[in-house]
Amino acid sequence: MDLLILLLAAFAGVAFVNAQEQKRRIALLGHHLGQYQIEALMENITQGYLRALGEDDAERREQIWSLLAGAERSVAEQFGRFANGFSQVDAAASRVSKLALALPGASRLLPGATFDVREAFRLHAAGIASAVANEAQHSLRDKAFTLSAELFLMQHTCHWFCRSRAVASARLLRRHQTSHEQVLAAVSPATRHAYRELTGI
Repeated sequence: MDLLILLLAAFAGVAFVNAQEQKRRIALLGHHLGQYQIEALMENITQGYLRALGEDDAERREQIWSLLAGAERSVAEQFGRFANGFSQVDAAASRVSKLALALPGASRLLPGATFDVREAFRLHAAGIASAVANEAQHSLRDKAFTLSAELFLMQHTCHWFCRSRAVASARLLRRHQTSHEQVLAAVSPATRHAYRELTGI
């Protein structure tokens, strides 16, 4: 009985410390993201893509693509500015554990099992900008597919930073009905290579 009480107390202590760390991360990221409309633009773009892809009338479909171009440029520009601003965050506060589950102090106790989220945001900014510019010269449909994946992977990194990789992957699946592996396979080869090099995935 005493062992059970001790284990429960230890679990409660770990959960409390973990929650405090997560609150600090959420506040830090929220402070920087709060200056932009990135999430609203993402919603606008992804919903617009669904409308365009489901539109049978060619003229109407072209109008939707044209209207989305401004939102695409805006999300690339705003995320680029966000990544530049976040690059000024202290290095100790920007480490993310590569472990699937969140453990308090893991980024300090296991520095080799971490990555710098500032680098992740920089690679996401480059990937989003490249997809918006359509440097690969994809069709509009394929461009939409790639940019959606770049945005979803960026969102996954934000949730990973705030919570854990497991929580981020679960949220990605719930919100967008796609897995982390599927999203990673759909981004540009340059993003995928840089992401794997950084995170070890």
